[in-house]
Amino acid sequence: MTHPINPAVRVGHIHLRVADLDRAIGFYGGVLGFHITQKYGAGAAFMAAGDYHHHIGLNTWESLGATPPPAGHTGLYHVAFVYPTRAALADALRRLTDAGIALSGAADHGVSQALYLNDPDGNGVELYWDRPQAEWPLGEDAKLSMVNQHLDLKALLTELD
Repeated sequence: MTHPINPAVRVGHIHLRVADLDRAIGFYGGVLGFHITQKYGAGAAFMAAGDYHHHIGLNTWESLGATPPPAGHTGLYHVAFVYPTRAALADALRRLTDAGIALSGAADHGVSQALYLNDPDGNGVELYWDRPQAEWPLGEDAKLSMVNQHLDLKALLTELD
């Protein structure tokens, strides 16, 4: 008999192979705002938001100078970071714009609003804010009914006013 997973289980961190550690730190730290909690020489770094031990691990142990994997292969589709408020997501959009980083997409999924982009190593990154669960769209069967609609970025940025 299979028992369901404990609902308190969550993703604790991601660990990415990168080609250039300083470049990756510049993106995750300088643009997104994570801070280094620990660095292992020139080959690895751990970064976090707030006082957590780490949300992101970065290393070049097997990937120093490497190229991104070719399209059409298995691997990471994207990593997603949930922001606590819509205003915090708007701040992330401002940071990306100020850094000249283009989005590959943006969507309103009904349950969340999301920004999509690639990090310097070609890894997909999603930055999103969850709507309160009471606002999630439900179908006639009362089951979750996510959507993929346009996200108005100008309206999102008004959260910064």
